[in-house]
Amino acid sequence: MKKSIAFILLVLSCVFQQDCLAQKQKKSHFEALVLYENGGHHLDFTKAAKPWLNKLAIDSSFTVDYIENTKTINEALLKQYQVFIQLDYPPYTWSEESMLAFQKYMNSGKGGWVGLHHATLLGEFDGYPIWKWFSDFMGGIRFVNYIPDFASGKVNIEDQSHPIMKNVPTNFLIKKEEWYIYDKSPRPNVHVLASVDETTYQPDSKIKMGDHPVVWTNNHFASRNVYIFMGHAPELFENEAYTTLLKNSIFWAAGKR
Repeated sequence: MKKSIAFILLVLSCVFQQDCLAQKQKKSHFEALVLYENGGHHLDFTKAAKPWLNKLAIDSSFTVDYIENTKTINEALLKQYQVFIQLDYPPYTWSEESMLAFQKYMNSGKGGWVGLHHATLLGEFDGYPIWKWFSDFMGGIRFVNYIPDFASGKVNIEDQSHPIMKNVPTNFLIKKEEWYIYDKSPRPNVHVLASVDETTYQPDSKIKMGDHPVVWTNNHFASRNVYIFMGHAPELFENEAYTTLLKNSIFWAAGKR
């Protein structure tokens, strides 16, 4: 009887140790905070993005938390995360505290940022003034117009050597986008990583801006940051070039300079 009890304890001990080992092996590499819109035109994109992000987090051993508004954003919250992903959330409706906390986060060098699509809806909307700091962060731009009926377009990579472009083809097709245009190109103030060739729009559109960057980073800030314009249609998660770009961006932004 004593031998049986000892054997059971030994088995349980091994199981426990293996579980502990597994937990150690699954230790999170970094923590990501995702801000998303829970409604409106981008809800379908959000619904596609969340399971994709959740699977990426499991497969790559990082943790991901979600918030659907900026009410809880402050310094204490942001300092818990190594990367902040602004998933189709505009740069307005933010409280003064949340704006200052984000600005400090970008100046600290202790956390990275990945912003998509709606993050450059810069202007006066819904009674809110333009967030001047955020406009400068995005290269000093102001939103002007977009293609409401959508168009496909070819994206050309301009800096293939940048880490977020690893295994991304030199050009790829985006089948459906709104292609925001701004009052000017952000190029003089940021490092452009990719641009869209407006001559490839299908159907063609008169809403163009000429030099049209769509992926860029602002090296004037201590924290790693990257803006990716494409982020409206859920079908983007069926585009391997896009998912590779987004995955690389998250891992790069979560790292340190």
